[in-house]
Amino acid sequence: MAQERQQGGRDRPLVAVTGLGLVTSLGSGTTDNWAALTAGRSGIHEIRRFPVDGLRTRVAATVDFVPAEPMCAPVLSERFAELAADEAVAQSGIGRPGDFPGALFIAVPPVELDWPQRRALAEASGEEGTITYRDLLASAATGRFGEFHELFLFGTVADRLADRFGTQGSPISLSTACSSGATAIQLGAEAIRRGEVDAALCIGTDGSVNPESLIRFSLLSALSTQNEPAESAAKPFAKNRDGFVMGEGAGALVLENADTARARGAKILGYLLGCGEKGDGFHRTRSSPDGAPIVAAIRDALADAGLGPEDVDYVNAHGTATPENDKMESLGLMSVIGERMKTVPISSNKSMIGHTLTAAGAVEAVISLLTIQHGRIPPTINYAIPDPAIPLDVVPNVARDAAVSVVLSNSFGFGGQNTCLVLAAEPR
Repeated sequence: MAQERQQGGRDRPLVAVTGLGLVTSLGSGTTDNWAALTAGRSGIHEIRRFPVDGLRTRVAATVDFVPAEPMCAPVLSERFAELAADEAVAQSGIGRPGDFPGALFIAVPPVELDWPQRRALAEASGEEGTITYRDLLASAATGRFGEFHELFLFGTVADRLADRFGTQGSPISLSTACSSGATAIQLGAEAIRRGEVDAALCIGTDGSVNPESLIRFSLLSALSTQNEPAESAAKPFAKNRDGFVMGEGAGALVLENADTARARGAKILGYLLGCGEKGDGFHRTRSSPDGAPIVAAIRDALADAGLGPEDVDYVNAHGTATPENDKMESLGLMSVIGERMKTVPISSNKSMIGHTLTAAGAVEAVISLLTIQHGRIPPTINYAIPDPAIPLDVVPNVARDAAVSVVLSNSFGFGGQNTCLVLAAEPR
């Protein structure tokens, strides 16, 4: 086993993946999701959760088959995370039910009171006409709404999942915008590499498709307004792309020290070889014009993996379908991988499942590992009009069979954190 502790000449534990779990608008479980993704099926549809009359964007990739009470972002996020983690932990065969022998790292969306809860506070104030923040605080001070406080604390989802799965130590909640799910995976890998734990349960989850979040993104002109047909709204890398589509779901991975995993006879599904991250403070919603943070994140991930640009077989793109983000991702990849990037296949899962926001990095890492296992690349659907400014080998509309050993999985946040993961079939 000693050789497996070596990676790129460095004496550190190799990080193996032994469990995967997935929930998206296409279904619950890796099997159903993989079948739908490789069939090019869209999970984007008209929103039925709340009225959309008069809104510029009326579509999203909501997960409508998972019940939640009350219907709000923290409860939905917790339910999605439970389902994904149940699948991942069961597949890994690690520990015992309710006794996970490792730490929990979970990416959860920023939380604030949803409108139903705000309305309850407003009605309890007894005030007529305009309700002020002071009125809401007065209602909260009565003590009648204590359950709201616990429900909307940032760490509540992590605490409940830690209790459910019996993870060790304090659960870590994090939010780094669109790269959050990938950051959770990175933190788990780093804890294993430092020898702090032998296993980590890493989750990205998001159930925050609600009126306020939809309107906020719409005001930023970030969302697609091509509502009909709904399944054609997300067009990553296409010339006629006009914005992203909000999505929901969760991805979960069980990471382990490869030596420990093999010693207990676990089936290894792949390896996390490298992580790279770089903050981008240029603008709240725009990337730096020179693409430097994206370039640095990609280079750092490859260097951390001990690999070069020539080793990348496939890129699971961030690919939001916003005009600027797709262009900047292309620029970053071309800067690092060069002309070879024109023949390295790339695709965006967001064309089918929307942008799952906080969950995206974990959801797409799971899909990257499924791509390695099955030797089949899910397509970018709705790619009918190539953008000459993005000279990439986009896998268009139909899945492509390919031998894939090394995947670069990108997660680039709105003007914030950029995180890249290098996932592989075998240790290098």
